[in-house]
Amino acid sequence: MRSQPKVWIVSEVYYPDEDGTSYYMTRLAEHLGKYYCVRVICGQPKYTARGVKVPRIETRNGIRIERALDIRLNKNLLPARALSAICVSFFMFLKMAKEFRPGDVVLVVTNPPLLPFLATAACKMRAARCYLRVDDVYPEAMIASEVLPENSFWIRGFRHLNKWLYQNVDKIIVLGRDMERLVRSKMSRNRDRISVIHNWADLETITPSLRASNRLLVDLHIEDKFVIQCAGNMGRVQGIETMFRAAEILKDDGRVHFLFIGNGARRKWMEEEVSAKGLKNVTLLGFRPRAEQNDFLNACDISMASLVAGMVGAGVPSRMYNVMAAGKPLIAVADPDSELSLVVEEERIGWVVPSGEPARLVDAILDAISDKGRLGRMGESARKSVENKYTADHALVQYLSLIQNRSTAACRANPL
Repeated sequence: MRSQPKVWIVSEVYYPDEDGTSYYMTRLAEHLGKYYCVRVICGQPKYTARGVKVPRIETRNGIRIERALDIRLNKNLLPARALSAICVSFFMFLKMAKEFRPGDVVLVVTNPPLLPFLATAACKMRAARCYLRVDDVYPEAMIASEVLPENSFWIRGFRHLNKWLYQNVDKIIVLGRDMERLVRSKMSRNRDRISVIHNWADLETITPSLRASNRLLVDLHIEDKFVIQCAGNMGRVQGIETMFRAAEILKDDGRVHFLFIGNGARRKWMEEEVSAKGLKNVTLLGFRPRAEQNDFLNACDISMASLVAGMVGAGVPSRMYNVMAAGKPLIAVADPDSELSLVVEEERIGWVVPSGEPARLVDAILDAISDKGRLGRMGESARKSVENKYTADHALVQYLSLIQNRSTAACRANPL
C-alpha cells in the first residue's frame, strides 16, 4: 500500500546544533509534527555541537531524523567550507531522491547554496512540492562577504540559476520585507508565491532582568561600565569592523566597555585587533549555550546587531528578536532599508547607523549614555514588540497555513 504523504524538513543543520537555522528548523519540525507526519534530512552537527557523535537515524520528539554522510573540515576556511557543503548537499540529495514520494511537502533552506537546487530537482523527480525558506539570498550574500567579485563569471551564473530556482519552487518563505523586495525583483512571474514569515524570540526562556543581579558582569569586572554587547555569529557579513573601529575611538573613555559573545570567521581577526590596538575596553567571549541566553543577553546596557553594506534583503539577523525579548535597546548597524533597521525605527527601540561609519556609531553610543531613562523606555518597548509581533506561536501558525490544504497525514496514521 502506498504510504501517506509527509512533510520533509531539509536543512544541513539541525539538532543538536543550536545556531539560528538549527534552532528554528528544529522548532518548526517539532511543531509541525503535532499535525503532520514530519521527517528531517540533515547533515552531521558542525557548528555549536561540532564533534558530538549522533546516530545516522534517530527519532526525537516524534520526528524521524536522517543524517547524511558528511566530511568534517574547518568551516572558517572558505575552500574547506565549500568542499564540505558540496559533499553534504549531494549526500542529502541521494536521500531525497530515495525518500520523497508524490504529494509530499518539502521545506528546504538556502544553506548551503547548492542544497535548494538539488532539493528542487529531487522534488521534480518524485512529484513532491518544494517550499523554499530563504535564510540568505545569493549571490548578494557572497558579494557582500567578498567571497566572489560582483562581475565574476560565477556570480553571473548564480544569478541565472537563482531565477530558475525561484520560478520552479511552489512556495517561497522570506524572513523580512527587504528580503521580499529583493526576491521579488528576481522573479518575472508567480510573485504571489512569496510569503513573509519572521523569525521569533525565545520568550519562554528570555526575560528582562535587573542589571545589578547579572553574574556575568560581575565575573568580568565590568559591572560599573556602560556595556555595549554584540552576541551571535562573528562572520564575514556581520560588520564586525565598524564596531571595532568604534571601540578603538572610545578606548580611552573609561565609561564604556564592548562585550562580544560568539565565534565565527572573523574571530581570529578580532583577537588580533584587541592585541594590536590595545583595546582594553573590549572583552571577547566564545560561544555560550542557548540555555544561558537569559544571563548573557541581559549582561549589557544596549546591544548591537549589524550587517555589512550590500546585505539589504540578503539576510535578516535573528539575534535582534532575542535582544528585544531581554528588553534591551538596539543599535542597528545596517542600511536604513534593511529589516533590522526598519524594526528598530518602527518600534522606537534604538538607533540606526549605516555600516562602515564608526564615528556615527560612536555618536549613537554617547547619545545612549546621556539618557538612561530613555534607554529603559526603549527596552520596555522592545519587549512589548516581540510579545505582540514576534512570537513562535505567530510564526508557526503561518507555516501551518501554507501546508494546511495539502493531503498530508498524521504520523500516527502511518507509524515508523
